[in-house]
Amino acid sequence: MSDTAIEANGLTKRYGRGRTALDACSFRLPAGRVCAVVGPNGAGKSTLLALAAGLDRPSSGTLSVLGTHPAEARHRVAYVAQDKPLHPQLTVAATLRFGAELNPGRWDAAVAERVVGDGGLDMGARVRTLSGGERTRVALALALGKRAELLLLDEPMADLDPLARHQLMGTLMAGAAEHGTTVVMSSHIVGELAESCDHLLLVAAGRIRLGGGIDDLIGAHRLVTGPGPADRLHPHTVVESRPTGRGLSAMIRPEGPVGDAWDVQEPSLEELLLAHLRTPDTAPLLTPGTTPATPAVTA
Repeated sequence: MSDTAIEANGLTKRYGRGRTALDACSFRLPAGRVCAVVGPNGAGKSTLLALAAGLDRPSSGTLSVLGTHPAEARHRVAYVAQDKPLHPQLTVAATLRFGAELNPGRWDAAVAERVVGDGGLDMGARVRTLSGGERTRVALALALGKRAELLLLDEPMADLDPLARHQLMGTLMAGAAEHGTTVVMSSHIVGELAESCDHLLLVAAGRIRLGGGIDDLIGAHRLVTGPGPADRLHPHTVVESRPTGRGLSAMIRPEGPVGDAWDVQEPSLEELLLAHLRTPDTAPLLTPGTTPATPAVTA
């Protein structure tokens, strides 16, 4: 098994002449991580997951998945798209049987049936009669039943109520821990990310703005409050600064000790993400171990 789940070098995806979904993205995701892919709508998150799933091809740059070309890794990868495509005429039971037939030798029927059963779904119900949340549960059952080395989940919990989200996240995390599965999921629910994920990719305007372990990224920043002005924070990298009362509040990447005039705190994950989303021109940061080491497989 490769020690790298996904590696991109200059990964670019354009649609026609008018839109660039991903623009020269480079990063490395170590295997065994639970990675959150976050960013505003239209940032390129879904495009990145679809490329990693081997469902589309880059316009330029390179991408490897589990040490090989994405198409070669498909049988080792499970992907759940935002629209959860399922055959509408099949019953829930037939859908799970179909999953077993497509994944001989690695299908975990017990896990798939538990995911469906925990939602109280009728195994004889046709997919077209299910609610959005119920279809999500069936799609996740297929993905978890595959026992893939890499799970790619695009907004997987968006259709679920809070209790179902908590339940399924628990199942997902337990399976990942037991089998060493790498999980990559896009989400807008910051609270769930902080509780469940240990790695982060922040995508904005088609580029990777932050990449690395969540603890490492938080540890590389500080939230400071002081009398200002902002130039007193030199030589630190100022991600964002805002007036507060008679002083200044700023998110910085410290370059050595911060002066005694400043109150220094560790930011929360939400504070870190919002600061970078509000200032997309800040220099990107990849923590050690997340910079691509070698050219990846040509797509």
